[in-house]
Amino acid sequence: MKKIARSSAITGAAFLMATSAIGPGFLTQTTVFTNQLLASFGFVIVLSVLLDIGAQMNIWRILAVTEKRAQDIANELLPGLGYFLALLILLGGLAFNIGNIGGCGLGLNVLTGMDTTYGAIISCIIALFIFWMKEAGKMMDNFAKVLGILMIILTVYVAISSHPPLGDALYRSFVPEKINVTAIVTLVGGTVGGYISFAGGHRLLDAGIKGQAALPEVTKSAVTGIMVTATMRFVLFLAALGVFMNGGLFDAGNPPAGVFRSAAGELGYRFFGVVMWCAAITSVVGAAYTSVSFLRTFHPWIEKNYRWLISGFIVFSTMIFVVIGNPVKILITVGALNGLILPVALAVMLIASFNKKLVGAYKHPVVLQVAGWLVVLAMSWMGYLTIAKWLTN
Repeated sequence: MKKIARSSAITGAAFLMATSAIGPGFLTQTTVFTNQLLASFGFVIVLSVLLDIGAQMNIWRILAVTEKRAQDIANELLPGLGYFLALLILLGGLAFNIGNIGGCGLGLNVLTGMDTTYGAIISCIIALFIFWMKEAGKMMDNFAKVLGILMIILTVYVAISSHPPLGDALYRSFVPEKINVTAIVTLVGGTVGGYISFAGGHRLLDAGIKGQAALPEVTKSAVTGIMVTATMRFVLFLAALGVFMNGGLFDAGNPPAGVFRSAAGELGYRFFGVVMWCAAITSVVGAAYTSVSFLRTFHPWIEKNYRWLISGFIVFSTMIFVVIGNPVKILITVGALNGLILPVALAVMLIASFNKKLVGAYKHPVVLQVAGWLVVLAMSWMGYLTIAKWLTN
């Protein structure tokens, strides 16, 4: 029974990370960048997957070996560094949650035609209900799993029915006509940026899967999470590519919904609204919970009142969205913002891997060290280019 529970926890950590990544931002980013880059977006996906694996394997293994949460590792490394890291994760989680609330608004807009602002406010109230009512949360979680499987099936159907140019997509995945640095930063940030990568790693710690003996399982879980996300990303890319290459129009108001409508008709469009909303509403609660968890070890008062803090986090996210509006732009921007946080968080973990007080006799593989620092350098450079582009626009 213990073995089954352990295996379930390992798979659960991988899918926690994957489902955190596959949300409204994921769907919107993939569609928008496919429209911009067409077949060359395949190269962005391939490169981002390599960067994702390099980042996540390092982070999860170091968490497992130290048997500590990220913020506590950082504080032991340098007093105060954990608070700084927690602040970055909290800000990134807030950005993600604003995007998730926006995704809720888009989903209800597809289903009912209501304004995205009203949809966001209604969804905020429902999210609070889900969070405070345990049974409702469990029911919604199971409902989301079923709809998640249906979403994958429908996306595969759309990908087949849209008749994408498979040969060109495969060729341009390795020989691109154009490269978009912002797209790379956004995809990596939306997959392993901010709180997402730490969510799965912390879940393994909570399940007791830690220490050097657990490293093979930790590595397997980390890679599995990335590959599940990459598979869904590539299928959605093919679906969108087929639609756009065959004359389908880009829906600027709700890009992924437009793709589903073009390929699967009005029924596919409505069903997509349900899936988009369920993916977003569960992400609202998950992002808030994980972000606030980075603060819980800092003070007993935070631990005692964390449920109220999470509720406030959800309400605050909604208020910001109502003021800012434009959910599509937010969903693109939040991935890029979390991509800027990743090199800082990963660098902290890599430096910790040299600290004997934290890792004991463990020697972090040189290959992973090199891969990790390459990701830090690449994401820092691309992050600089992205910020420079934002400032000039």
